[in-house]
Amino acid sequence: MEQIEVKLLREGARLPQKASEHASGYDLHACLPDGPVRVGNRPVRIPTGLAIAIPPGLDAQFRPRSGLATQGVIGTFGTLDADYRGEAFVTLYTTAADISYVVEHGDRIAQLVVTRLAAVEFAIRDHLSETERGAGGHGSTGR
Repeated sequence: MEQIEVKLLREGARLPQKASEHASGYDLHACLPDGPVRVGNRPVRIPTGLAIAIPPGLDAQFRPRSGLATQGVIGTFGTLDADYRGEAFVTLYTTAADISYVVEHGDRIAQLVVTRLAAVEFAIRDHLSETERGAGGHGSTGR
């Protein structure tokens, strides 16, 4: 099992943790010692109170929480690079101007999913292999 080093930057910061045994993501919590933050349809950065040292070779992605999405609150996808040592922030916004959401200290605001990176090279080719889908783009495979 890989170990990821975490620095707690403020009182009340919480380590990422799984909500269930087989969850693929680790919940990230809002660290808001100065009080709640209101989120509307403009992006708001929510602090986690954590600096996280991702080891080279691992990929750490912030992902939205489905429970928030059902309320019209979206967390943006983000990447936590292996060479970043600052505080991890999660950007939240609502899907419509008439939706408002209050984030409280300790609320689960996103998931952190960690995977292994693939080392790849890109090679220029005059032709690519054929597939049934071909160049069909968005919506080309049906509903």
